[in-house]
Amino acid sequence: MSKHSYASGFLALALMSSSSAIANNNDEDAIKRGKYVMDIGGCVSCHTDKKNKGQHLAGGVALPTPFGTFYTPNITSDEKYGIGAWTTEQFIEAMTQGVAPDGSHYFPAFPYTSYAKMKRQDLIDLKAYLNTVEAVAEPTPDHDVPFPFNIREGMIVWKELFFDDSPFSPDPSKSTMWNRGAYLVNGPSHCVECHTSRNFLGGLDRDNLLAGEPKSPEGEKIPSLLISDGSEFSNWSHADTIFSLQMGMTPKGDFLGGSMGKVVTNTTGKMTEEDLQAIATYLGKPVKKKSAGKRD
Repeated sequence: MSKHSYASGFLALALMSSSSAIANNNDEDAIKRGKYVMDIGGCVSCHTDKKNKGQHLAGGVALPTPFGTFYTPNITSDEKYGIGAWTTEQFIEAMTQGVAPDGSHYFPAFPYTSYAKMKRQDLIDLKAYLNTVEAVAEPTPDHDVPFPFNIREGMIVWKELFFDDSPFSPDPSKSTMWNRGAYLVNGPSHCVECHTSRNFLGGLDRDNLLAGEPKSPEGEKIPSLLISDGSEFSNWSHADTIFSLQMGMTPKGDFLGGSMGKVVTNTTGKMTEEDLQAIATYLGKPVKKKSAGKRD
């Protein structure tokens, strides 16, 4: 073999090794980013049945609604009961279109109505992380939903009426921080899903987004997040909002309980300072406004 052939061979081997290292580094980066996407998406709150000592992301959390009780699925890497056998494209279709790999339609208890706004790269990274989650061979309980609400084909009509699958589009007239907050609130963190009333068919009242829900299926009063309605939240400052989302405490020192307590523990309490700043900015909180509570 000539020296040129040897050199070419070593060069090819070096390039292959270099490419492999880059791919591995990229995978590690994607997994790290995907873990953060999982946090801001609130996956743990809905897919880990802590009340019954369920395993991480193995599902089984009961979600009561006016239409019956839904149970969240196993999203571990188990190939039979979880999503380990799903391709990335199947995962993206489920998250953004509400369609399972077998072609069936998901009920909107799964907030794909908000996840449809998510960036494709965020979804790719999320799947990369979920592929690393320990497999749990735990089947998902059947939904306890009576006829006719248990007919999945009915979701085709429901989607025509209430589902907007257009991706998030930044507002060029707003700041980068404002747009990041808009993305989080309306997309992965799906704040609108709980802080917005629904009609008799379960569709969001899009004329009153984030205006609160007088009584949730769990019996909670979900507060308005608008600054224009005179609610307690409307008097919070930028700093108050960030403090509350980080610590789970109002400016007056009251703890956030119920479902919001879980949101703080599993989601907002794990967000970066920059993302919390973005949410407060999007919600219209003035940076220099005096605190509504005792804290300076």
